[in-house]
Amino acid sequence: MAEARDDSPGATGEGANGTGPTGTGATARTGDGARGFPGQVRDAVSTRSALVMLGVLLLQLGFALSYMGAFHAPEPHKVPITLVAPSAVERDLVARLDALPGDPLQVTPVESRAQARARLLDRRTDAALVVDPASRADTLIVASAGGPSATTAAVEILQKVARAQDRTIVVRDIRPPAAGDSRGLSSFYIVLSWTIGGYLAASALNMAAGSKKPTLRRTLVRLAAMLPYGFVSGIGGAIIVGPVLDCLPGAFWELVGIGTLVVFASGAVGVALQSVAGTVGLGLTILIFTILGNPSSGGVYPASLLPPFWSAIGQALPPGAGTTVVRNTVYFDGNATTGALWILGAWAFGGIVVAVLAAALRASRTTRKTPPARPAAPAL
Repeated sequence: MAEARDDSPGATGEGANGTGPTGTGATARTGDGARGFPGQVRDAVSTRSALVMLGVLLLQLGFALSYMGAFHAPEPHKVPITLVAPSAVERDLVARLDALPGDPLQVTPVESRAQARARLLDRRTDAALVVDPASRADTLIVASAGGPSATTAAVEILQKVARAQDRTIVVRDIRPPAAGDSRGLSSFYIVLSWTIGGYLAASALNMAAGSKKPTLRRTLVRLAAMLPYGFVSGIGGAIIVGPVLDCLPGAFWELVGIGTLVVFASGAVGVALQSVAGTVGLGLTILIFTILGNPSSGGVYPASLLPPFWSAIGQALPPGAGTTVVRNTVYFDGNATTGALWILGAWAFGGIVVAVLAAALRASRTTRKTPPARPAAPAL
């Protein structure tokens, strides 16, 4: 007798469309398992994500290398020193100090104590040694607000030289840091906050637009937005280091102006680099301002205590220029700030030019690639 067959959908495990308990759903689950762990990794981590992670790793390692390379073994090299000594001993003393192993000092003789003091307050020297041949004690005039690390290095070197000559050094600090700025680092940290705030604000503008390709109009709006942001940042920073913490008292509106310029320069460079290179541009901005700019800025150690690479680039980057402007404005009546202000202005202007040119060139290429519109067919 013929075997009965049940061709109903339920008997084969297939629905009307060939799917059911043993159909497509089960097959899909089997496929997920068949891909295994490597397949799941490829599904969760795209090639783009892997490249971004690689970029972050390189920035991380660069951060460690730059900071530890700059700070791990500070050695004085040609620390500028002014010497006041009688002509009978001046030449011999200059030769002796300039001949110290490692060239830790760079000595400039002047005729009077008043000249030495003026050079110190004009930021042309880090210390002034006044020799008194009628006594066994000499005076070392310093202004530690200009950088305690340089002052400490000069004091240690000259005290060692004095002990070898059976003499003593009396240190007189004519411009110490404010009470709330005991280590002299507030100038560096406020500029650090301004530079980071500037390029993060530029990045936020880019992300808020969904990382769209910046058109010329969008670029101009982003650059314009950095001005009020920089002004508010300058006011906020000046309030924190002034009335709130008393780190850098006085020069409130000067600090507001400096903060506006620093933030705008950082933001303009951020807008420019992200306009040119997208997400990679943010990494380049971090490289310039944080990884290279901060350890070389002179905030922690001055150029005379840094290795040659960091010493060479420090004052050419915004963190170094900004730290110099803030410190010399607050403590030294704005002396030796012109060059640093030009540096900040150049970065701001360069950021504007690069951002605008990148957007204009992109718009030009888009226009060339767009096919001309076809004329409408004539009506019959």
